[in-house]
Amino acid sequence: MATLQIVANNSSRRPVDAAAPEPAAAMSAFRMWSAVVGSTLGAFMAVLNIQIVNASLADIQGAIGAGKDDGGWISTSYLIAEIVVIPLSGWLAQVFSVRKYLLTNAILFLLFSVACAFAANLQQMIVLRAVQGFAGGVLIPMAFTIIITLLPKPKQPIGLALFALSATFAPAIGPTIGGYLTENYGWEFIFYVNLVPGLLMVGMLWASLDRAPMKLGLLAKGDWPGIITMAIGLAALQTVLEEGNKEDWFGSDFIIRLSIIAVVSLTLFLIIELKTAHPLLNLRLLARRNFGFGIVANVLLGIALYGSAFVLPIYLSRIQGYNSEQIGMVLAWTGIPQLLLIPLVPRLMKRFDVRLLIAVGFALFAASNFMNVYMTADYASDQLFWPNVIRAVGQALVFAPLSAVATAGIEQENAGSASALFNMMRNLGGAVGIASLQTFLTKREQFHSNILTNSVSVFEEATRDRVAKLTAYFMSHGVSDQAVATHKAVVAIAFKLRKQANIMAFSDTFFVLGAALLVALLATLRLKKPGHLSGGDAH
Repeated sequence: MATLQIVANNSSRRPVDAAAPEPAAAMSAFRMWSAVVGSTLGAFMAVLNIQIVNASLADIQGAIGAGKDDGGWISTSYLIAEIVVIPLSGWLAQVFSVRKYLLTNAILFLLFSVACAFAANLQQMIVLRAVQGFAGGVLIPMAFTIIITLLPKPKQPIGLALFALSATFAPAIGPTIGGYLTENYGWEFIFYVNLVPGLLMVGMLWASLDRAPMKLGLLAKGDWPGIITMAIGLAALQTVLEEGNKEDWFGSDFIIRLSIIAVVSLTLFLIIELKTAHPLLNLRLLARRNFGFGIVANVLLGIALYGSAFVLPIYLSRIQGYNSEQIGMVLAWTGIPQLLLIPLVPRLMKRFDVRLLIAVGFALFAASNFMNVYMTADYASDQLFWPNVIRAVGQALVFAPLSAVATAGIEQENAGSASALFNMMRNLGGAVGIASLQTFLTKREQFHSNILTNSVSVFEEATRDRVAKLTAYFMSHGVSDQAVATHKAVVAIAFKLRKQANIMAFSDTFFVLGAALLVALLATLRLKKPGHLSGGDAH
């Protein structure tokens, strides 16, 4: 593979798709790390904001008068804007300069975060969340780009470990923070919480990033057909994934139309990107072995990461009756161990083969899901403690090493494409995972409910005995009419069957998540070992 020097000498013959910050050699260590820490703090807040809002969605819906079905757009609008802007960030950073582009969006993210707390109705909230998502989406790939372009190779594992806090720790700790703030201070504070770290982020970026002239002339040379088809396709696809289960998927004309738009637009986007001389995204990077298999593993990681963060709160709410704060306390154990372990990951990457760390991480993450396969009605916070801790350790071991292996050898001019694809595909994997798991949960609950219901017959002596006992119970507790008491007994049995069917469906869902992670583990076995990431092979 060509070295960075050779690439630089031949840059006139290659399309440049990313605006790189000032080279590391020209910056002091303090400024370099200020840029890295400031940008990763921004990425952390952007990801955290999704989970915080999701944890408090019911309270927000009630406050602004949104219906249960329409309230989902509070999250959907943010996610659509975020996934559209991520692939655009490398090119837009070239146009406006890294400093102006990153600082402007960091400030907009804070302003519109506060504005969301003052939304008076659903329409205002959707617009404000969309703009907030557009600004927040910039912070994620730009942090990744700064790490892989600004830091020297030996220091990149440390930067990627910091970035892992935004990708894996933020989704884990989000429900805890969201639940606590909502229960104790009100839902508005989930938007105010961004202010203090946000101002710190802006200050660090302001002091560390050098001024550079804008290149507005690049707007006229932009890959506009690619940009338009990508934006339409991703927006349509994200909407399908977010709204499909609620709209009964292809039973809805709305979902069918959007699905056709997504398929046509994204197909055109792929054709345009592969044929144009100066593509928005260099999709040929996917043909590189490590980056291609890294993307596959990353998509599956997104499915499991966001899927488990979606399934577990629903289980605790629906089956155990936990409120948002209690759910947050349970999920905290998927985050706290990561906070302790992630700083050690760069050292582990120097001592061990990074592919081994990834494999162990995926194996532990898969095991944590398989531990939840045999759930019962008593399976609550105590029983979830060790699966959550093991999941946290697995996530901490996976992200930074996987990012390092996938992007090893990526030239500086391809950093924007690599960052955009890596982060976009993980988010897209999360969207696919959540949508698929919503439908899977519903179908499996119906499946188990049918089996359990068919196994309960009024002709069975055990069933009649159970109805008689419950009837007697209700009559001894204030019900005077035997027919009413018997009806209550039948309803109670049906409720218990439905609850058991739900528990079995959740068990099946965790099995699917574990299986997806095993497939990711197989993908990592195809990765080649980049020498500069291992202490024993440094060169």
